[in-house]
Amino acid sequence: MDRITRHRNWGLHVAVAVAVALVSVIAATDWSPWPSRWPAFVALGLLTLAYVTYGWRGYDEPRAAAAFVPLLVVVALVLPAVVPSTAFVQSVLFPVAWCQVERIRTAVWVSVAIGIASGVGLQIASGPDALAGTIIIEAISVLGACALGLWISRIARLSDERRRLIEQLEATQQSLAEANRAAGVTSERERLARELHDTVAQDLAGIVMLTERARADLAADRPDRLGERLAVLEESARTALEESRVLVAAGAAGVASDRLGAALHRLGERFTRETGIPVVVHAPDCPLDRDAQVVLLRVGQEALANVRAHARAASARVALHVDGPRTVLRVEDDGVGFDADAPTAGHGLRGLRDRLALAGGTCVVRSAPGTGTVVEASVPTGAEPSLQSAPAQPTATGAAR
Repeated sequence: MDRITRHRNWGLHVAVAVAVALVSVIAATDWSPWPSRWPAFVALGLLTLAYVTYGWRGYDEPRAAAAFVPLLVVVALVLPAVVPSTAFVQSVLFPVAWCQVERIRTAVWVSVAIGIASGVGLQIASGPDALAGTIIIEAISVLGACALGLWISRIARLSDERRRLIEQLEATQQSLAEANRAAGVTSERERLARELHDTVAQDLAGIVMLTERARADLAADRPDRLGERLAVLEESARTALEESRVLVAAGAAGVASDRLGAALHRLGERFTRETGIPVVVHAPDCPLDRDAQVVLLRVGQEALANVRAHARAASARVALHVDGPRTVLRVEDDGVGFDADAPTAGHGLRGLRDRLALAGGTCVVRSAPGTGTVVEASVPTGAEPSLQSAPAQPTATGAAR
């Protein structure tokens, strides 16, 4: 039972109790054409007993209402027949009947029955001389009861519709919240997968490569190179550890307080130390927010990882510049290249495009066998550019694998 229905029922309980008390006083003190008034008190007693035992359930249970509503008609007949002034009990009988009968048509017929019963009772007490007045009074009472009942029923239907809409809205909101939570979990998993692929996984791949080279130096009896190999290996391990800690802290590893340009220079220096492939970096600071800087840094990491794994290049170049309303990062190499139109099985290129799409950016990959590789990514600058556009880059082609 909703709150509005519960308050309505309690109001009717109080109204019935007050009406029974007043009618009892009037039945005992007011004029009656009969020498004995016991039928009125019997009717009031039956009404009270029936209401207390099962009648109050009729507001919610049709079977209880079917047993209680006929008693209302009987009471409407007996009380005015014994004491005419008790006919005002209709003011309570009408709303009780309307609240216990489900169908409006049935409630109208019950109201008519109560009005007729009360009119008959008044005629029994007052005689045929009061017929015209009785008809007018009862007609007005029935019409007023039906009008009020129709109005209240309309309000009750609107209230029920509103309650159902609120329940549906709450259910929809709950479903939407669950969907948002699931989408958030999925999005966070995808973000962590991209971060791990672009940071820790690449660091570990570099560590494996350095370890293989150190083992080869040891097998070839070149101990003079082991010191440098171990130093780079230690630096790579420390970097992987630091990036892991940043990811655990729900951050984005790579871009420190000295911004994207410095991070790209560090990336190029480290790549050169790990692979021996010289990398030229031209990356002044750009007016980008931190998220856009992280996206472009990941593009540079992935592109250089592809150079290390696939390109067999002799050199690489990283350039960052502002091109109108967008900031562009270009990574190119002079390696063996590949067919950029052929589908690839790796996750690197797909991850780059996902990152750039989330940041409102684009990724262009140009490559052909034997001509090198170019990866060009751009994101909205988001502020008034403070850099001049970089000079035109070579027209080599390339791709991220």
